[in-house]
Amino acid sequence: MLGEGALWHAPTRSVYFVDIKGKRVHRCAFDGSERRSWDAPGQVGFALPIEGGGLVCGVQGGLYRLDEASGAFTRLLPVEAQQPGNRLNDGYADAGGALWFGSMDDAQAAPSGALYRLGRDGLKRMDEGYIITNGPAASPDGTTLYHTDTLAKRTWAFDLAPDGSLKEKRLFAEFSGHGHPDGMAVDSEGHVWIALFGGARIDRFRPDGSLAGSVAFPCSNITKLAFGGDDLRTAYVTTARKGLTPAQLAEQPLAGNLFTFRVAVPGLPQHHVSKEVFA
Repeated sequence: MLGEGALWHAPTRSVYFVDIKGKRVHRCAFDGSERRSWDAPGQVGFALPIEGGGLVCGVQGGLYRLDEASGAFTRLLPVEAQQPGNRLNDGYADAGGALWFGSMDDAQAAPSGALYRLGRDGLKRMDEGYIITNGPAASPDGTTLYHTDTLAKRTWAFDLAPDGSLKEKRLFAEFSGHGHPDGMAVDSEGHVWIALFGGARIDRFRPDGSLAGSVAFPCSNITKLAFGGDDLRTAYVTTARKGLTPAQLAEQPLAGNLFTFRVAVPGLPQHHVSKEVFA
């Protein structure tokens, strides 16, 4: 219904992603075979690998650890438990093992969402005032963090310091016309790929914020991509059926599917969340 959180797991050559509204975490092999799913205890916005094994999942009300063998979800840390109308959305692990993620108003009306960082120094609120947060991602050198305000149709850039602090918030890209910026990924050249919900495409931006190109899709709601495959040149892309009318679904029978396409420039390796952040 609402695919999100595409993730390439190199050790097992597999792809993970979530269905937020379906409250499930999914996994398949690189070619789409060997499929498996787990039922989450609530709406789940992302699943990311933890150093040493397991997945950390952003579930409504907190961060949970998924044990794939047993299927058990164990709560690691409450997040915005006092805001039952909010849920967690997109997430990202940086090169230092910190976890970045955003929250949002599930009704998509109030600016109650925020950007968080969970590091060895604890959970910190890094930015706020979002209705829908999306796509934390960092530049290859780790000095720039990108984050999206979906309903405002803006993607922001921040200077990212070695200690995880942010400064110099500035506009990276602004979108007009069809589509709202959703999840993103950065390739090895520093280009930022941003999925467009309602836009039937992914846009690729140069590090200076200028548009370098687009990839069109046969359905409108594109939500997230991850670079995978042995050469990190296969993009895995989640999409959604949410919000489409019966007539639109008839025109877009592939909506909600997981797609792939090949790219010329490889992506960046998937980082693992440090187990120390949960100590």
